[in-house]
Amino acid sequence: MQSSPPAARKPLLGGKQVPGDFWGALAAMLVALPASIAFGVTIYAAIAPSYAAIGALAGIIGATVIGLVASTLGGTDRLISAPCAPAAAVLSAFAIELVGQGIDPNTIVLLLVLLGVLAGIVQLLLGFIGVGRLIKYIPYPVVSGYLSGVGLIIIGSQIPKFVGAAVGTRWWEALLAPWNWDWRALAIGTATVIVAVAAPKITKKVPGTILGIVAGLLTYFALAIQEPKLWEVTGNPLVIGPLGAARDGYFAAITERWHDIGDLHLSQIASLFGSALTLAALLSIDTLKTCVVIDQLTRTQHDSNRELVAQGIANISSAAVGGTPGAGTMGASLVNLNSGAQTRVSGVMEGVLSLIAALIFGSFLAWLPVATLAGILIVIGIRMLDREPLRFIESRATVFDFAVVLAVVVVALTIGLIAASAVGVAMAIILFVREQIGGSVVRHKVYANQMSSTWYRPEAEMRIIEQKGNQAVIFELQGSLFFGTTQQLYSELEPELGKRNYVILDLKRVQSVDVTAAHLLHNVRQTLQERGAMLLFSGVREKLPNGRNLREFLEQTGVVNASDDSVVRVFPELDAAIEWVEDHILGEVQAPTEIETPIELQEMDLFSHRKDETLKDLETRMEQRTYRAGETIYAQGAAGDEIFWIRRGTVRIFAPLGAGRSRHIASFSRGDFFGGLAFLDNRPRGNDAVALTETEVYVLSREQFDLLAEEHKKLAFSLITAIARTLAIRLRHADTELTMLQEY
Repeated sequence: MQSSPPAARKPLLGGKQVPGDFWGALAAMLVALPASIAFGVTIYAAIAPSYAAIGALAGIIGATVIGLVASTLGGTDRLISAPCAPAAAVLSAFAIELVGQGIDPNTIVLLLVLLGVLAGIVQLLLGFIGVGRLIKYIPYPVVSGYLSGVGLIIIGSQIPKFVGAAVGTRWWEALLAPWNWDWRALAIGTATVIVAVAAPKITKKVPGTILGIVAGLLTYFALAIQEPKLWEVTGNPLVIGPLGAARDGYFAAITERWHDIGDLHLSQIASLFGSALTLAALLSIDTLKTCVVIDQLTRTQHDSNRELVAQGIANISSAAVGGTPGAGTMGASLVNLNSGAQTRVSGVMEGVLSLIAALIFGSFLAWLPVATLAGILIVIGIRMLDREPLRFIESRATVFDFAVVLAVVVVALTIGLIAASAVGVAMAIILFVREQIGGSVVRHKVYANQMSSTWYRPEAEMRIIEQKGNQAVIFELQGSLFFGTTQQLYSELEPELGKRNYVILDLKRVQSVDVTAAHLLHNVRQTLQERGAMLLFSGVREKLPNGRNLREFLEQTGVVNASDDSVVRVFPELDAAIEWVEDHILGEVQAPTEIETPIELQEMDLFSHRKDETLKDLETRMEQRTYRAGETIYAQGAAGDEIFWIRRGTVRIFAPLGAGRSRHIASFSRGDFFGGLAFLDNRPRGNDAVALTETEVYVLSREQFDLLAEEHKKLAFSLITAIARTLAIRLRHADTELTMLQEY
């Protein structure tokens, strides 16, 4: 199938697109109109043979009204809407059932009209409540299988007509009995196929389908020269034959039927709703599947709900005037697409051309060879076959995807397209569950002595955390926590539940959580509670991709108790949870004092072993500053000629990520220093320092340090050595954490 480039939505009268739309509409009409007539005859002939002519007219009116209304109100470019096979199947079965009940034929006709109207109303409601959005979730393997299945069905249905086999012959019976072929039909069909396939390689000005039809007509009339009886239309099996579209009094009869609606019993009307729901569902699925296929071929995107509303109004309008209900049809839409159509104008034109062809050019349409139409549809069917899934066989990872495609095709050929869609979606769900189960829900597993918080602590405290940090285990989870992954998650958690005092579950990358997973987390909570251990959650979002408030969901399922944090605590970020655990390990959880008093130089670890006289000389070189909470101490790109020691308060370091975003990477408190790297290499700052609380600092500039070094060389050397050693410890710890993360 040749696909068109992506196209923006165009106005209904699209200027330069009109010629392509006309050729596409003409080709589509030549496919849709005969099929519409056939569907109408199928439905009404089930009432009685004498109603076949009414069925032909119903098919014509259906093709006209549905084509005009659906394309005008819809919005899917290149979509052709007309009477279709699902409508014929449901309505003919309905008519046969009523005939068996002895219902009057005129009443059956009226009930068919009402059934079409009700089905349209149901489609209208489906569009208004947004059911059409569900079509977006149909996976590619299902669409591919559906596309190929429709292509094979089209090819199979046209083979008997292509070779001129008797009516009712199945495709395999026709192929296995070449002695029953009509060589005239075979010649006409072959000429059509050859020209339709070869023409696009020679010229793009006229669509290959049109040239193929012309080739079929010329071949037919060439045969007629040799066989004079082929100049007769009536009783000629090689051509469509008379349509009977000029029957007098048809519209008057439709008007009279609506006057008879008062004679129907409520029980008769009520009995229509079941069939109306079935018909509406089949027509909606057929339409939206066709839209999905068009999207695949043209790289556009349709509005499913708008299309359902348009199709519903179109079917109401068609049934109201005696036409056959319909849907977006695959075959005619693909003919339309391949013949150069660009916009939905082609659908409107197809409706107009159907009416003109039936009422004015009926005699011309009568001469269209059946084998020509069969040849065109066979070409379209072959182009519809999606060959891409054949690549899926090459890899074990995609073999199941190929099985989905194959299953959809097989069910489409043996049972039907609607059943094929259901089977495909069911298998796609199984495939999704398998993929979710196959992937690990645990992204990382580390201990608190392998991944520290961004809070920089004194060296002595870091040693304690390194020794006792294995009391806390950290699980970074990912993906979907649901019934398919709960066993896997529990197998990862279970070995740690009896050993660790703190279990941290980071849910930042979790996409969804179901009730089964919540029940597992509740059991984990109870297990830890029995040991006096604690469960900590981080990254608990208020809105998951599926729209669920995760924190509220955990509270509703009993995993988290907002009024009791003695067993379970929730933190906004993983760093906050790790920091809380570190504080507990260090035994530093104390009620904060109301006022944090500033400390002097000699109270800081870096200067704890220095002489008072030396520190006094150093302090005279330092500047004391105070920053308000939220005030920037330095920003990225600023000169790195100062180093800071915190007397009181807290400072956070933020690394810029671009686009106005930043990330918190470190925290420093009383007694810590920051700004050391830029101070040592004298390069611009690479991050931002912001006071979290009101903060007092000692500031030593590079200029003052150089003056100090001239008077106290040993002090300056010791100071630089101490700073470098502390920075090395910090970097070594960060390097260890990065190494641990790379192992997972």
